[in-house]
Amino acid sequence: MRYCRFQTEAGAHYGEVVDRDGEPWIQCVVAPWPEDPWARPAAGSFEPIPLQGANLLAPVVPSKIVCIGRNYREHAAELGNEVPKEPLLFLKAPSAVIAPGDAIRIPALSKRVDFEGELAIVIGKRATRIAANEDVRSYIRGYTIVNDVTARDLQKSDGQWSRAKGFDTFCPMGPLVTDEIDPDAGLTVTTRLNGAVKQQGTTQDLIFSIATLLRHVSAAMTLVPGDVVPTGTPAGVGPMKSGDVVEVSVEGIGTLRNPVDV
Repeated sequence: MRYCRFQTEAGAHYGEVVDRDGEPWIQCVVAPWPEDPWARPAAGSFEPIPLQGANLLAPVVPSKIVCIGRNYREHAAELGNEVPKEPLLFLKAPSAVIAPGDAIRIPALSKRVDFEGELAIVIGKRATRIAANEDVRSYIRGYTIVNDVTARDLQKSDGQWSRAKGFDTFCPMGPLVTDEIDPDAGLTVTTRLNGAVKQQGTTQDLIFSIATLLRHVSAAMTLVPGDVVPTGTPAGVGPMKSGDVVEVSVEGIGTLRNPVDV
């Protein structure tokens, strides 16, 4: 299933997304996920609407966002870093999450703010210490897109990444969640800045696979429904400025588009 989260006059709702003549439409309202206390229950009639015409919200309400650093070799190299021997974890603040179309705000504290387009895993059930012989797919609700916005200068000066990754608006997410794709088969991740391609990679080039990532994360911390695990960004990260528009596209999901402001 593909689903989105969208705002109506009655409140936040979840909707099933289907294709009509090659365009995504919200076909019907579905029951909200239990981790979202603000969503309204599915009730009454609903007239289908095009996804593009909906007031989209971030499709997930995560308790935590567990990111993976340097999971593409060329990205590690472009920043002058060695390839990690095991997944490199860092946390991104849930308060950084914004919806498709919302503005990324450049903080006055930073001189350089970069885009980082990523495929992200959405957790579907509680996961603690996933065993080596377990199929991790049972823990995955689906996949979405995340822009892991980063204050690059603060990341370098702080020596750790919490502030550089955690500013408000630094985690655009969406436009939907889907369980109809297979990252292991190879999905293209593309980031455009003002229409120009800046990043393009395939999930077949991930250093650590989806299964390896979930086993590694769950060995340290319990993952709960709605948690999000971005899987790393391809080479080509670069700075944004006020007035720019950044778009992250992943095959089978769509495009996450956000303007940049101050």
